[in-house]
Parts: sequence; C-alpha cells; structure tokens
Amino acid sequence: MILYALVLVLLGLGIHGLLAKRNLLKKIIALAILDYGVNLLLIVVGYRAGGGAPILLPGEDPAAFARGSVDPLPQALVLTSIVIGLGVTMLLVAMALRLHQRYGTLDVDRMDRLRG
Repeated sequence: MILYALVLVLLGLGIHGLLAKRNLLKKIIALAILDYGVNLLLIVVGYRAGGGAPILLPGEDPAAFARGSVDPLPQALVLTSIVIGLGVTMLLVAMALRLHQRYGTLDVDRMDRLRG
C-alpha cells in the first residue's frame, strides 16, 4: 500500500512541476519524476508476492508455471521506458541548452515575449 502512495506522490509532483513551474530545467526534472512514477506503477502492478522468475523448464506444467511466476511484460516495459526516458531527457536538456544560448534565459514566459 505504501508503494501505491509513493506512486501517487511521484505522479503528483511530476504533474505539478510541469504545470506550475516556468523554468525549463525544472520542467525537465518534473517530467523525469513523472516518468519514474509511471515506471514504479508498472512495477507495483506487475509484482506477485512469492512469484518466481518466468522461466519455463522442460517438463513443467504450464498452468502451474502461470500461477507461480511473475508477469515479465511489466518488467520489459519498464526497462524499455527507462531507456526511452533517458534519451528523451537528454534531448530536452540539449534543447534547453540551445534555447538558453539563443534567448539568455530558461524562463518560458520571458522566452515567449522575446523576439529572435
């Protein structure tokens, strides 16, 4: 139950940071926090207490295997999401750096008022 609360906290912090903050770096950090919250949600949903590794051995009953193993799909989704999230974060940091070089600020409202 505590993990679900942590998921809600991470999702709430991420959404708040995206909507309330004006600095681009703070928005990027908030997006990363939101990504971590979604990843944790997938891990919590896919967890099975007492479950084993999803490796089907020869001669093992498939029905017993399905009841006793952990679902590998959320694990694969989280690993993929981590890699994609890292790439997106690095791209956003590079874009923020270029915007800072061009406008001299990371404040979204000030960039909107500038011509360039």
